[in-house]
Amino acid sequence: MAGKFDPNQAQNLVEIEKQFAVKAVEHAQTYWNLLEKIPPRELKLTRYDDEIFEHTLREFPEFADAPHTGLVTLDEGLMKSEEGKERWRTFINAYEKKITDYNFGSLIRTDAAAEYNENNTIFVTRIQFYAIEISRNRLGLNDKAHEVAKEDARKEREKAEKIKAGKKKSGAP
Repeated sequence: MAGKFDPNQAQNLVEIEKQFAVKAVEHAQTYWNLLEKIPPRELKLTRYDDEIFEHTLREFPEFADAPHTGLVTLDEGLMKSEEGKERWRTFINAYEKKITDYNFGSLIRTDAAAEYNENNTIFVTRIQFYAIEISRNRLGLNDKAHEVAKEDARKEREKAEKIKAGKKKSGAP
């Protein structure tokens, strides 16, 4: 019979890590697509958005103070410092029985005005993602990202139309 599982002694299997990475990227792509299509202030991510928003601003009052610098540009070092980890751990644990996959990994943009890319992305738990993005949405901090996402989608459509038109001219199917 196997002994008790100790996550601190477990070795990560490459295939499992890849699966988690794929899920995190899919989640980020889905969210970016939502930002393109829905004005952020109207976007609802969970049925607990109101509670998460209020809890976030209560536990992280620095996010509530205009101009909301801590939400506009995330400080990974501050989030992952010993004090930051403890504050977030307490916050995260409050959602253990409420939010499905509350502690799964998610990608989040460090700069609210910019799109996902390797220089603007960090790894957080799903509930941290919800806390930050719901707050950004409610406070209007994702409005610029909404415009960027719409512009990106417009450019992609134009590119696809040009390719399609080029194929028609050349007689390709």
